[in-house]
Amino acid sequence: MNQEQNVPAACPPPRTAWSHGIDTSARRAGLLAASAMTLALAACGGGGGGQGFIPVGSAPAPAAGPAPAPAPAPAPATPTGAVTMSGVVASGAPFAGAQLTAVDKTGATVCDTVVSAQGAYACELPATTQMPLVITAREDSRVLYSVSANATGGRVNVTPLTSIIASRLSPAGDASLLAAAIKVDPAALDPSKIQAQVAQLLAALKPLLDAIGDATDPLTGEFSANGAGHDRVLDSVAVSIKPDGTAANIEITVRARPATATDTGPVAIVFRSDAPPPTLPSTLTAAALVPPGSSLGIAALLAKITACYALPLSQRVNAPNDTAAVVGGAADVKAPTCRTAFVNDDPSTYLHNGSKVGRDASGNGSFSGLFRPGATGAIFDSGVLEFFRPNGDMVMTFRTLDTLGNTSAEITVVRAVGGEMKLVGNQHVYSAAVRPSVQIREFVNAPDSTYLNVGYNFSLSNVKDVNGASIFTKIVATGPDGSTVTFVPTVGSDALRIRKPDGTVINSSFVRLAAAYKKPSTPGSPSTIDNLYYVSPQYTDAQIAALPDQSVWTFEFFHVDPQKPNVVQSQRTLQRPFTLAESTQVKFAELTPDMRALLIAQTSGTGRYIFGPPNATTPNAFYFNTMGGGDAYTVPPLAVAPNSFTIFGYAPTVGNAVGAAFDDSSANLASSTRRAAVFCSRATVSDAHCDSSTGVLQFAQGTQFNYLQLSANSLKQMSFYTGAAVYRP
Repeated sequence: MNQEQNVPAACPPPRTAWSHGIDTSARRAGLLAASAMTLALAACGGGGGGQGFIPVGSAPAPAAGPAPAPAPAPAPATPTGAVTMSGVVASGAPFAGAQLTAVDKTGATVCDTVVSAQGAYACELPATTQMPLVITAREDSRVLYSVSANATGGRVNVTPLTSIIASRLSPAGDASLLAAAIKVDPAALDPSKIQAQVAQLLAALKPLLDAIGDATDPLTGEFSANGAGHDRVLDSVAVSIKPDGTAANIEITVRARPATATDTGPVAIVFRSDAPPPTLPSTLTAAALVPPGSSLGIAALLAKITACYALPLSQRVNAPNDTAAVVGGAADVKAPTCRTAFVNDDPSTYLHNGSKVGRDASGNGSFSGLFRPGATGAIFDSGVLEFFRPNGDMVMTFRTLDTLGNTSAEITVVRAVGGEMKLVGNQHVYSAAVRPSVQIREFVNAPDSTYLNVGYNFSLSNVKDVNGASIFTKIVATGPDGSTVTFVPTVGSDALRIRKPDGTVINSSFVRLAAAYKKPSTPGSPSTIDNLYYVSPQYTDAQIAALPDQSVWTFEFFHVDPQKPNVVQSQRTLQRPFTLAESTQVKFAELTPDMRALLIAQTSGTGRYIFGPPNATTPNAFYFNTMGGGDAYTVPPLAVAPNSFTIFGYAPTVGNAVGAAFDDSSANLASSTRRAAVFCSRATVSDAHCDSSTGVLQFAQGTQFNYLQLSANSLKQMSFYTGAAVYRP
């Protein structure tokens, strides 16, 4: 598990119906000529009870499911003179099931509907509607925008391209502010301004449109979400829009097959929302772009996997009943619906980050949900082809949805075989990934020190031999500019840690590019107050904004066995890190006022929480909820729901020596929950932060933690961290 001393890195996601991670990466000049400021955390005295934040003798309230959604207001009767507005909502693939609303210049919601499975919508606009309109389509944390000034309704599409138009017409490039803005200035969306934005976007995309043979108006043109024509254009571009409070940084990346056997990254254009976009290169060819119908192929594959998981456990795999999880491998997958989702209709062909199809005694394995009854009924949807690998395989992101309404963001690799998409995995023998990351680090007992930081977080699994020793001497990550960072195994850790150029190893896998205090008047730099790893000098926002979304990294694995050759793997990121200005606009999960007050009350005197004596009846555990079982955190609109919760601390002090660092996570954090529980987990048999003397494994007396963190991953494999430090810097 990834860990930082006082400041954690990313934690592995909880096991879901899917149950494994993937292929991502990044780039930047000079990224790895880095140094880190290190400060030792001063030890503080103090004591605490043995039940986390639950009073001794009381049990936490059962985790509540998601709050019921408010019933939608009844649709108003359509007055005489009402008009119809309709269109397609798609990002290549249909935005099926998204909630679509349209708001007019008075702030009235004049359309509220659900997008169909084909990506279509239609609304009768009341005669009282006052143009212009801002249209929003939302599916979890994914949002698309569009605009209209057409008093007769008509066709209005909602796509990543119309989102660019909305951003460029919005205050500070933030389309989420546009509905409020037109209440003040409806002329911001007059027809001439809208059409000028459409014309500039079409000019920027002309080489792509010419290659595909598409002349569709992205805002009002007729098309279907079928992978052909204009929808092929949508399939062939990835769009990112990042407002920074002044304007938005926009990137349009072309999804095309790499021209060489070495992945050098894609064609892309980058521009500010308040400036005209540049034109794509004229070298684009239709043959290199996403084949027509690819989005339909991905949707069909996800439908097949959904149908597989709809089967009872004993029909999916070799299992004696439908109620108990089983251990098994690829050969135990027996349902044709399940087997035909894989290359050669054989799950044994699938390999992804060192993981094969199956479920071991610890619950690990690719598609381990096939072997668990709790995964029955899971839905796989929202598939998007992200990019091509040099061999023609395609990296795909998608969403899983369980029967309780919990979602998770996933990524894997598929291959086109005989007109169908088949699961193949990235065929990497080891697990290695890098994700762009943004973190808010709140100091609950010293709020002026709260800060934001951005960078790349690496996840490198420490493969061990039969004796529990790592098989690696090191792993070297190389950015596209040739700069490197080295990771090495550490005793008791399941992940590799950064080794600085001076040879010092720190408990972190997070390379931070920049940081800034939330309160501008706080003096100094956040890089001096924690034992973290920062590049030196830190990046400016302009340098971060210049990084491409899809950057290529390589990982070289060096083995302890000198007879075993090095292994090299290549990966891409799907987005670049946020700039510091952009990070101020990010929505994070956040502590509830009651949870913050409880943390302060129980740690303000010591700067840490210390567990008391172990107890077999009420074992030492940490329950992340308020007294009475209230919610510990909220997830604001547009924020990504956390899927992991971790506490970071130290084993008991022996003499004057602080114990070894540890990080323990909740076994599963559902996206719909707002509470968590963490139980002690031993990394080795001699791990001193756990105690089993009572017959129940629990936190040992004197074990302390001083930092806790919520972690979330978006579909674009961006990591969002909400941290709460109880110590004072």
